[in-house]
Amino acid sequence: MTTSQPDLLARALDQTQRLLADVGGHLSEPSNCEGWTIEDLSRHVVAAPQNFVAMFKGDEVDWANPPALGDDPAADFRVGATALQAHLADTDGASGLAGPAIPEFAVHAWDLAHSLGDPTPLDDEVAGAALAFMQEHLTDEARGEVFGPKQDVAVQASVHDRLAAFAGRRVS
Repeated sequence: MTTSQPDLLARALDQTQRLLADVGGHLSEPSNCEGWTIEDLSRHVVAAPQNFVAMFKGDEVDWANPPALGDDPAADFRVGATALQAHLADTDGASGLAGPAIPEFAVHAWDLAHSLGDPTPLDDEVAGAALAFMQEHLTDEARGEVFGPKQDVAVQASVHDRLAAFAGRRVS
């Protein structure tokens, strides 16, 4: 039995929230995202659920200028995540809309985990769904400035590392 996209998205959101709960003392440190601190990455991640809601409603979204972080990034993220899940539940095409959101949170969970040195395992099924979605929809021409070129990764690499490498992250 395959897991539905809304259920995979819920798990992606949960693991991202867990990681955001640990960013507090690390905000000024560099992240593994080139040119971004952990604060920059966290701001982007916290804003992402609300950005998806706006995008799904047809509104213009400025992904490059997220608002400042509040005192509790994980709680702020959960507010947005709850709004995103509610929007998807109220939308007939919830499964189709969840698809593009899953890679956003799966890749950034990897980014946060690696930036924080968090050894807690990430969800393999979420990463696998995110990788499959990206391999189907992210062409070399569509990478633009958001995604770097695909990186080489060992054949035996985890699904999380294969996802990160596909998204242009350097995986060691």
